[in-house]
Amino acid sequence: MANGQWYPSEWPELIRALADGTLTPARPKRAATVMLLKDTGSGPAVHMLRRRASMAFAGGAYAYPGGGVDPRDDERHVRWAGPTRAWWADRLGVDETAAQAIVCAAVRETYEEAGVLLAGPSPDTVVGDTTGDAWEADRAALVARDLSFAEFLDRRGLVLRSDLLGAWTRWITPEFEPRRYDTWFFVAALPEGQRTRDVSSEADRTVWIRPADAAAAYDRGELLMMPPTIATLRQLTPYVTAARALAAAPDRDLAPVLAQARLEGGEIVLTWPGHDEFTKHIPTATGGGPA
Repeated sequence: MANGQWYPSEWPELIRALADGTLTPARPKRAATVMLLKDTGSGPAVHMLRRRASMAFAGGAYAYPGGGVDPRDDERHVRWAGPTRAWWADRLGVDETAAQAIVCAAVRETYEEAGVLLAGPSPDTVVGDTTGDAWEADRAALVARDLSFAEFLDRRGLVLRSDLLGAWTRWITPEFEPRRYDTWFFVAALPEGQRTRDVSSEADRTVWIRPADAAAAYDRGELLMMPPTIATLRQLTPYVTAARALAAAPDRDLAPVLAQARLEGGEIVLTWPGHDEFTKHIPTATGGGPA
């Protein structure tokens, strides 16, 4: 392959089914993912995980910590620092309860999959150490969904630090994909004193890598990625520090990116608006593959 773009073999058939009206799009589930950055001597590096090959969705692809929104996190009051829920609702394009749940999902998934917690005992602090049996028991309960993140924060008397997050972009899984997500991508800096841990049950490898290096490896076909991942890596490349990337987040456009498929000259053309590099040409005849 010319690059490392994740492209499932079943997509052409699904796209044809959508085009001829025999496929009804699944409703996307809300999700959040976090591009966790740390400064190095040669610029910021981003924390990435390689999804296990056995995963039903994007197996073998490199991604960021992330996952679905837990509806329980919009039902309970959460101790909150940073921009208000109303501010986040306006920024994310949802109501206040949904905004709380989406931000909770971003912070929860970063903790579940990287062991990094963007919360602290007061509005201007963060937890310094999340290792130990008690912390691990709580993390496992969150992963199993035996415990909601709102309950976890309340039990430990922690304040969610929404000011440590910046909303970066929003992508919606194409309509022909059976597992669909409406995903908000956030950027955050690794809090001082905390370290990432290889704790995700969904990943078989984790790396800290400069966005430019990851993008170059994708271009060589060495790292497999979904379109949103490589697109965001390219967007992060110009920033010389994690703080500058975070400072740029409020001005980012959060209009959702959704793939479009159209019939053109005897083939189906699959495009992601604003991202020409991902365009695919698929013959309308059964059995053809993407070009």
